[in-house]
Amino acid sequence: VLVSHGTATALAADHQERFGLGPHTRALQFASFSFDAAVWEMCVSLLVGGALVQVPDDRRAGLPLAEFITRHRVNLAVLPPVVMDAFPEEAHLPEELLMMVAGAAMAPELAERWAPVTKLHNLYGPTENTVCTTASDRITGGRPPIGRPVAGHRVYVLDRHLAPVPPGVVGELYVGGTSLAIGYVNRPGVTAERFVADPYGPAGSRMYRTGDLVRWRADGALDYVGRVDH
Repeated sequence: VLVSHGTATALAADHQERFGLGPHTRALQFASFSFDAAVWEMCVSLLVGGALVQVPDDRRAGLPLAEFITRHRVNLAVLPPVVMDAFPEEAHLPEELLMMVAGAAMAPELAERWAPVTKLHNLYGPTENTVCTTASDRITGGRPPIGRPVAGHRVYVLDRHLAPVPPGVVGELYVGGTSLAIGYVNRPGVTAERFVADPYGPAGSRMYRTGDLVRWRADGALDYVGRVDH
């Protein structure tokens, strides 16, 4: 997936304002460089003057990871739910930690465990829209939403006729805006299939068909429901 430098810097600018990031930020470098989350980790730390703290291979799970985060004063991390679930009961994370969960759906049980003791947020986004499309407010418990669009993103919940559905009704999520990827490298057919004309945006704009099912909540946030192919 080919994305531009400009969309990556726009993501960093959004998160700097949204989460109060800056030179004091110490972000955990956890993701493999082959995953888009690694781009997120680098952009939201180094591009705002912060530090990137690389976790060694023997500290990447369970109690050793929790102890590493505390010992090295990490105050920003993005982890998948499976890693969060692997923390044993005796594991403690710093209260000032901005804990972002991404990569898979966050279960209510995970939110109930970590919301009281960290600054917990849920992030959602495909690589095709430069890693992060929506971000939740701080989660306090219950069913965690995937949040609202970050700056420069347009999101639509549409039916099979590409018509918007009302709040509470499940539809497929389409994303548009200035942070869309250029496309798939050397795969023009797939690019044309997934990046389609945006009938709700400016003339000539595109939107990406995510294949994810969501619904609008009454508070204006999005709930993740599942996949269209499941």
